Amino acid sequence: MNEKVIIFSAPSGSGKTTLVKHCLQEFPDLAFSISCTTRNARGTETHGIDYHFISADEFRKKIGENAFVEFEEVYSDKYYGTLKSEVERIWATGKVVIFDVDVKGGISLKKYFGEKALSIFIMPPSVAELEMRLIARGTDDLETIKTRVEKATEEISFKNDFDEIVVNDQLEVAKNKIENLIKNFLAL
Repeated sequence: MNEKVIIFSAPSGSGKTTLVKHCLQEFPDLAFSISCTTRNARGTETHGIDYHFISADEFRKKIGENAFVEFEEVYSDKYYGTLKSEVERIWATGKVVIFDVDVKGGISLKKYFGEKALSIFIMPPSVAELEMRLIARGTDDLETIKTRVEKATEEISFKNDFDEIVVNDQLEVAKNKIENLIKNFLAL
């Protein structure tokens, strides 16, 4: 298998992580790229499985070492990034890299990988529905949710920078559409 990547991006609360986990179950040739972040773990998130949780100072040191494919300072001192070593580790096993990243990260990854990448934007049914999902998730306070909803409105304006847009209003329909997109991409 040649070196390919699949990029999932979406506003927070769109169901992107649920869909990525589904793809990992359906396609044994995919391997999850574990991003780096300086934010604290949420809920049951585990270091080295969900994210590599590191300090802002350590993150900035890695930026200086040119260790990232892409990175973003999403909020002040809240960094997210993709380590080059993580992509190389997955490709060395002969698998396709799957990314679960924010919208700016997704656009950066698509620019970096070009034709090797399939980029998929997961669209919430509406911003109001997105807000309801974030509240129901119960991992953020209302101020954080308000910030995320404002950011989502901006992020949705970049949806056409992606190869495909999948509206996640019915999970099974979204899963089927994504499975077909990935099957076609892997067959190239």
